[in-house]
Amino acid sequence: MRRPELETAPLSTASPKPERHRSPSASFCGVEEAARILGDKWTLVVLRDLGRGPRHFSDLQISAAGISPRTLVSRLRGLEQQGLVTRVRFKGLPPRVLYSLTDKGRDALPVVEALRDYGNRWLCTGVSDSL
Repeated sequence: MRRPELETAPLSTASPKPERHRSPSASFCGVEEAARILGDKWTLVVLRDLGRGPRHFSDLQISAAGISPRTLVSRLRGLEQQGLVTRVRFKGLPPRVLYSLTDKGRDALPVVEALRDYGNRWLCTGVSDSL
């Protein structure tokens, strides 16, 4: 029996450029975008801690033991730029800053909780972390 011949398109020699900004009408994946925003190391920990209420920088640094100040600043700035966190600066010496979740940030808390539940069930033994 003879196999049907397949039509092939010529291969392009130019490599395709990755899309940087996708419009809502383009092929779009919510999981991909959420992972891009929430997937950095420490981001979910910062969201978890802010889910307990507004926090000062030093409180966040203590509760996320092991995070460097530079990394914490980077994560907080990124979350602020994405609209998940608000930053309120108080005048005085020393200057104080209070971080809290926006509505968009609070909507991400079920993701944090689901990951915690999964980790406690499948990855950790006898460890409990309440939100």
